[in-house]
Amino acid sequence: MNLSQKIEALLFWKAEPVALKKLASLLGADLADVKTAIAELDAALRGRGLSLVRTEDEVMLGTAKEAAPLIEQLTKDELARDLGKAGFETLSIVLYQGPISRADIDYIRGVNSQFILRALLVRGLVERVDNPGDARSFLYKATLDTLAHLGLGTLADLPEYEQVKRDIEAFKRSDTQAESQSTQSSPETNATIGE
Repeated sequence: MNLSQKIEALLFWKAEPVALKKLASLLGADLADVKTAIAELDAALRGRGLSLVRTEDEVMLGTAKEAAPLIEQLTKDELARDLGKAGFETLSIVLYQGPISRADIDYIRGVNSQFILRALLVRGLVERVDNPGDARSFLYKATLDTLAHLGLGTLADLPEYEQVKRDIEAFKRSDTQAESQSTQSSPETNATIGE
């Protein structure tokens, strides 16, 4: 697999802008080689359903402009549908834990939340903000429109706000503790395995 194919796969998987330096680091490649591979990928995608969306220091996959009418219709159809259980679950996590990373949302839900977050973004229920702890990633938080639609002045007005936040934090702590305990094996187990 050549470098441009690896970049295409990585951008598809991330589904968000990625810094060119981050691409070079993740792929163990020189920045100049990454820029060349991006130009190759851009040329390879011409006339296809996907295109590259670029700034000077970031790149992501997007839909081709020729697909705009189709995407617009699909977006309208999606907005007409109910949010569903997964959507409400994810929105609740963002409301009670936001700003929160996609990785943390995935961790709490136990499944990939990429498409649910996209649906919430399209509907204007959540927004992406810069992550002060990592400039290469984003955090998700509820929009003011969401709060207004729910009749809330602040997030603290959510039902049982403090208790739910504590419960989620306790879940994350207990799950982390259980995970660390399961990775530690007892000397007796090691002795049995060695025999």
